[in-house]
Amino acid sequence: MSDVQQKPQPQSGGTRRGVAWLVCGRWTKWVVLGLWVVALGALGPLSMKLADAQDNQTVNWLPKSAESTQVLRESEDFRPEQMPTVIVYERASGLTDADRARIDEDVAQLRALTDHGLRGAETTDPQYEERNSPARAAQVLIPLTVGSDAWERVVPAVDDIREAVGDGGNGLDVYITGPGGANADFAEGFEGIDSTLLMAAASVVVIALLVTYRSPTLLFVPLISVIAALTTAQALVYLLAEHAGLTVNGQSAGILTVLVFGAGTDYALLLVARYREELRRHEDRHEAMALALHRAGPAVLASGATVIAAMLVLMFAELSSTAGLGPVLAIGVGVALLALLTLFPALLVIVGRWIFWPARPHFGSAEPTETGVWARTGGRIARRPRTVWVAGAVALAALSMGLMQLKAAGLSYEDSFTGRPDSIVGGEVQARYFPAGGGDPLVIMANADQADQVKETVSATPGIADVPITTPPGVDAERDGRVYLEAILDDNPSSSDAKDTVHRVRDALADQAPDADAIVGGTTAAIVDMDTAVERDDKLIIPLVLIAVFIILVLLLRAVLAPLLLMGTVILSFAAALGISALFFRHVFDFAGEDTAFPLLVFVFLVALGIDYNIFLATRIKEEAQRRGTRQGALTALAATGGVITSAGLVLAGTFAVFGTLPMVAFAEIGFAVAVGVLIDTFIVRSMLVTALVLDIGQRVWWPNALARRPEDDEPPAEPAEARRTEGAETH
Repeated sequence: MSDVQQKPQPQSGGTRRGVAWLVCGRWTKWVVLGLWVVALGALGPLSMKLADAQDNQTVNWLPKSAESTQVLRESEDFRPEQMPTVIVYERASGLTDADRARIDEDVAQLRALTDHGLRGAETTDPQYEERNSPARAAQVLIPLTVGSDAWERVVPAVDDIREAVGDGGNGLDVYITGPGGANADFAEGFEGIDSTLLMAAASVVVIALLVTYRSPTLLFVPLISVIAALTTAQALVYLLAEHAGLTVNGQSAGILTVLVFGAGTDYALLLVARYREELRRHEDRHEAMALALHRAGPAVLASGATVIAAMLVLMFAELSSTAGLGPVLAIGVGVALLALLTLFPALLVIVGRWIFWPARPHFGSAEPTETGVWARTGGRIARRPRTVWVAGAVALAALSMGLMQLKAAGLSYEDSFTGRPDSIVGGEVQARYFPAGGGDPLVIMANADQADQVKETVSATPGIADVPITTPPGVDAERDGRVYLEAILDDNPSSSDAKDTVHRVRDALADQAPDADAIVGGTTAAIVDMDTAVERDDKLIIPLVLIAVFIILVLLLRAVLAPLLLMGTVILSFAAALGISALFFRHVFDFAGEDTAFPLLVFVFLVALGIDYNIFLATRIKEEAQRRGTRQGALTALAATGGVITSAGLVLAGTFAVFGTLPMVAFAEIGFAVAVGVLIDTFIVRSMLVTALVLDIGQRVWWPNALARRPEDDEPPAEPAEARRTEGAETH
């Protein structure tokens, strides 16, 4: 091993002429740092205003052309959008005279409430259930006007109601439920979501970087870069929301934090791994970073481009909440790319080699990955590559059988929380004594001259409660030839039976009152319309994402067969991840089902993020194949990238797993499924399937690239591992 002890000569030349040198030159690095400091100084205060720019109005979550959306917009002429809030009183042995007197006193106090959008003067008289004597329950409704600041209003409004009615006692239970109570619980679940996810994601990243680098100093550079990227992205999203009409809600803001942290840290890990390799070959750290950027940059850019393309495809979704995710997350990934390809390398070359303490990569030292665990893993796979990839594919296919347990038909409100907040318990109590849809009726807009026919048609529809269909107090009954009506459902508004009733009402109105131009809205109708939109989006978005990612892979690898194989492995990984997740949701976490948008969002995240690791491995294989041949290049690439890709996968899985800290089932399920999928991509797809496929197929994997036409016998022999360390800087 004498050649290891002989230090290679410092190299220079080609990379100085490259764009990479602009980021990490001896004086340009300070320019890059200065520009980022100025940008953060200007944008930092704006990033903290993102929460104020969130618009969580119901209409911004619905399909734009749906009937329920039309009802929401048209009903604004009759009254502002509102959330009826229901107060339910229950005494199991029957309400006493003292209870009734207390309820009357509570109603008097409720009618005095005016803050936070409460319309206390319109509080209804107590309604007592009639199934038992004496009555065991009563309910009171108070309207709450909402707007773009709905989630800011609803929590303090419900707090005011709670202060007015108290907590019950002495056998009398008091619950706050209905849309107002439910949305207050949701808002509290999202309260502080940005800070919660930020702290959780940052903790995961810090721990992962410590384990990966075993350096207490190096972790600060990627952490600073990722935080700078997140701050900048949040500021840009805020500016676009305020001045360009971009819609941001709690969902998109929360996912933005996790995605920037996860993807940004991944890019940092992959770049610093290549930088550390080059530091062992180049005495000048500026030259080492320029070459690292030159070689790893295209893969990082392609990786970011796949995520950005997938996010932008979401803009074609009919469901507004899904479409709104696209530009927000694309901005986040784009800024993360910019920060990790400019600020991050500039900081690394400014601080120098000492930042790797205590394991600094000295010039001329041996590259540990060449004899590490992934080099040995590659050697084992090379003995029987076909057996390995067939076994891996069969295992993933078997895991995908868990898809039969998937129930992505939507979550009822009661199943949407990991716990049981007051509004859920209150809703269950209300449903025992009153029509379950009493606090959340269907809303029908129709031509005024057809009002009687509409009432008769809706009343005769199965699933509608035996309660008169009327215009509620405080609402104009008729305006501009249109009438506003409400119908009470027999069933829980988020149940499948209630959804069936919506379909029956719409069909009946179309058949029996065709001249009424009736449209049906309300919470249940909105859920039906969202389900329809998701079904349409699945058929459109999934193929578009696959096409976009495939085109990027073809352009990057200058091949067709390799991209097809990479896409196939990721799709198989996605199916396995959903299968495993469904089994855990049913038999471990005991979740009732999945949100209708769950498969689509998990697909987009897993294909866009999961393909990253294939990109990093495949580009390195191709780079090595041009010198060593495809099969030896695959083994060298696996040895060189195995450790860093594993670390990157663990970081990304960990950051998505922090969604489990939120009390909402939909977020917990997305986080779990994406984390599982990323781990499958990291440990099975990239290390086993892709490597084994390349070893089995050989140079033909690059078809129709010229590299595929190189005869197997003409491939250059593998170089000794040590010889790589004497190579100069190549230009590609």
